[in-house]
Amino acid sequence: MSKQFTYSISSIRFDENYQPADSTRLTTNFANLARGESRQENLRKTLTMINNRFNDLAHWDNPTADRYSVEVDIISADLDIEGNGNTFPVIETLKTTIIDHKENKRIDGMIGNSFSSYVRDYDFSIVLPEHFDNNPASPPPADFGDLHGKLFQHLLNSEVYQASFNKQPVICLSVSSSKVYQRTGNQHPVLGFEYKQDEYSLTDDYFHKMGLTVRYFMPSGSVAPLAFYFAGDLLRDYTDLELISAISTMETFQKIYRPEIYNANSTAAQVYQPSLKYQDYSLTQIVYDREERSQMAVTQGKFTEDEFIKPYLAILNEWAANYVVTSDTVQKEAVKKRAA
Repeated sequence: MSKQFTYSISSIRFDENYQPADSTRLTTNFANLARGESRQENLRKTLTMINNRFNDLAHWDNPTADRYSVEVDIISADLDIEGNGNTFPVIETLKTTIIDHKENKRIDGMIGNSFSSYVRDYDFSIVLPEHFDNNPASPPPADFGDLHGKLFQHLLNSEVYQASFNKQPVICLSVSSSKVYQRTGNQHPVLGFEYKQDEYSLTDDYFHKMGLTVRYFMPSGSVAPLAFYFAGDLLRDYTDLELISAISTMETFQKIYRPEIYNANSTAAQVYQPSLKYQDYSLTQIVYDREERSQMAVTQGKFTEDEFIKPYLAILNEWAANYVVTSDTVQKEAVKKRAA
């Protein structure tokens, strides 16, 4: 049993020569950009946007706004369920490294940032639609996301993760277009103004099962808040430069993928509801196939069902039933307190 459910971690540099790995979900932001005739130009412009935004936020002792640059690595975690060497690509995230050209040194940035998961595709593109087809007026199943949440926390508790990274990940995503956000008086020097909402989204609940709490902040110079999913204390566990690396990386991807929200020509008001139907926005000079992305999520969900869920269903169910998520109760209590 000790060889079962073991992870291996690999990385590949996200640069202008990046080629997606065979196991990478093609709907992932960074993989979508690296396709087609414009692939190299897309990648070069994306990295430039990340660097410019980083220097904009890290403005102290940086008068010419070129002190820093950011390296981005794609971190892939593969799961060997039976201990026989056959693996399935369960999760991909991003790891940033900050280059300080003034001091000529490398600084650890954020681990997490983006979040890519085949099992999440299965849950949202296969399980959820089938459930609502049969039960249109009912809420999602009570166990929705349970397996995925346990797999994620099992990865974070694994020896290979803890040997590779010294902090918990922070995932930075778009806010939900179905919710209304209220700006508070709380302002962080890097993260900016905090927003709150009365009701969590389905994505928020899904990430809570992964042991992650969510807070929403709109950094200086941004036009909409971002959702930050984290374990522990977002404001104390990470340095300013780590937070800036997450903001600059993920705001760049959101400007490309959701320009209606993150590249809008007006700033989010005190009471704000994001909308993908908003018309007053600017497009980046980067080619991104959003329609294909939506269509392929179903294909990837079906792939996960055929190659991972069905073949290992009995093993997965037994493992999940016996796996105790030690931080789950703590995280739920933190979520309740945050919402109070």
